[in-house]
Amino acid sequence: MKAFECGFSATQGERGYQEDSAVVWPGQATFAWNGVALPDPGAGHMVAVLADGMGGHVDGALASKTVCKAFLENYASSESETHARLSATLDASNDRIADIVQNDPSMAGMGSTLVGVIFDEEGVQWVSVGDSPLYLYRRGEIALLNEDHSLAPVLDQLAAAGKITVEQAKSDPHRHMLRSAITGEGLDHINISKQALSLEVGDYVIVASDGIHTLDIPKLVKIVSAEGQHGPLQLSEAIVREIDKQKEPYQDNAQLSPCAVEPENRCVITFVCVALDFLRCASRLSIFQTTTTDLIRQRQTYLLVLSSIEILAKVQ
Repeated sequence: MKAFECGFSATQGERGYQEDSAVVWPGQATFAWNGVALPDPGAGHMVAVLADGMGGHVDGALASKTVCKAFLENYASSESETHARLSATLDASNDRIADIVQNDPSMAGMGSTLVGVIFDEEGVQWVSVGDSPLYLYRRGEIALLNEDHSLAPVLDQLAAAGKITVEQAKSDPHRHMLRSAITGEGLDHINISKQALSLEVGDYVIVASDGIHTLDIPKLVKIVSAEGQHGPLQLSEAIVREIDKQKEPYQDNAQLSPCAVEPENRCVITFVCVALDFLRCASRLSIFQTTTTDLIRQRQTYLLVLSSIEILAKVQ
């Protein structure tokens, strides 16, 4: 039987406000819950959620909190099998944003990424929308478990195929534009695990916002390898310290929520939330404007960007 240990660590970066939210059930949230009282999920079961809000100070914060609350409330009230619960819970989160916009049209354009992770005796399962990564650390290596719904992987695939250069892919101004996010409208891309991924002794699971990319994979591996043995809180603090060391001029909030799983064989599995955003990724924010008309225009712009990329690939 597994028991869970959770903790939070954060840095505000260069901004005076926080747009990102994370919550662990059972455990704690990075914001005042004020939601439906949740029942005990039962021994050996944990749910962790991260939402990276977008749309400005007020709207982004509201979006991320709303998504986290809706996800947990709906997941806790369902008795379906995990895959079905994840799918239904994602829809409920998106519907909650739609309800807010319908009641207050001035909120149109608010949005959020979402990573919802389920830990139980079978392993880990997840659902995600957006570009917030879910990593698995195992035996000195880190692998990405979920899909990146920004344009970054599209550009990287073109570079790998020799259609554009690596430099063009990395410097493209639309690289961080999202192809899918929770905005209350249709979800173009959804990633749901097909089955539980078994976890081994020494594994770490890390869920983060895209800002964690400030640290490259070798650096992240080094931190987890050195600090993971000290527990989830110390690990999260070490990651935050390293992020702060990079001194990114436009670094936004950094928020970590680690949870360790410690079964009888002394395995430690850590869940770490890193809530970051950077103004250098402002192209992704351009999707989230203040009116539905603007959203349509931005979607048209996004489609034109894809078309331009395809044309460039053909020319190359």
